[in-house]
Parts: sequence; structure tokens; C-alpha cells
Amino acid sequence: MRCPFCGTDDTQVKDSRPTEDNAAIRRRRFCGNCGARFTTFERVQLREMLVAKSNGEKEIFEREKLLRSMKIALRKRPVDDDRIEQVTNSVVRQLESLGENEITTAKIGEHVMEALRTLDHVAYVRYASVYKDFRSPGDFEDFVDTLKKETT
Repeated sequence: MRCPFCGTDDTQVKDSRPTEDNAAIRRRRFCGNCGARFTTFERVQLREMLVAKSNGEKEIFEREKLLRSMKIALRKRPVDDDRIEQVTNSVVRQLESLGENEITTAKIGEHVMEALRTLDHVAYVRYASVYKDFRSPGDFEDFVDTLKKETT
């Protein structure tokens, strides 16, 4: 593993342990060259998935991009980072279990929407406003009205 501080390829693992949800291995590393310590995470990847975007482009699926979009929707909401990690891991496992090598952004969006709907309604509305491309306050009203009907 390359040291993020000095770029040396020779680093040593000092400690390894599973994360709380057992979805990854957390490794504490030490760089013999500069003396820096840093943490890496190792996750199981069942398959390499391609994301088919609406404009026809394709790119490799990035878990970090998914996590980042969920964190944006959940910004300043009472959901801790560990819970966000667990939900992200769950969405990734769902996508991988579809068995498809290529997945559309729409399919990813549906899975994220479902996860956020059960996690936090405000984050759900925030994410939906981008995913469903809300153009006016009326779009928000209609969406929230539908959400109210579903939850009562």
C-alpha cells in the first residue's frame, strides 16, 4: 500500500480488525520511510459493475460516490456516520446481488431513494429533489403530499 504522505510503496500493517458491521477490514498502517500512520479499509467486491448514465456514457461504479451523495442528502440530519456506512453497504450489496454487470443510474437512484425513505424523510425529499429533477415549489409540495399519504 502506498503511503499517502510520502508516496513510498513499502508500508507495514500494524493492526487489522473488522468494522462494526463486518463489511470491511480496517487496517492501521505505518510508513517506515516518513513515520506516518494511516488507516485503510478493505471491502469485498463481488463484481465489477459499470454504471450506464442517462447520456449514454458508462463508468465504473464507485461506492464512494454513492456514499458522498447519501451524506449530502443527510447533511445536518440526526443520523450518525456509522449508520450511513451501514445503509451504503446495504445498497451496494443490493446492487451487486442483482447480478448485472451494467446498472443504470435510475436503478441506483431507486435503491438509494428506498434506503433514504426508511432512514430519514428529510434526506429522502432532498435526494428526490435532485434525482427527480424538481423544478418548482409545486414539485416539492406534490412529493411531500404523497409521502404524507404513505406514512399515515
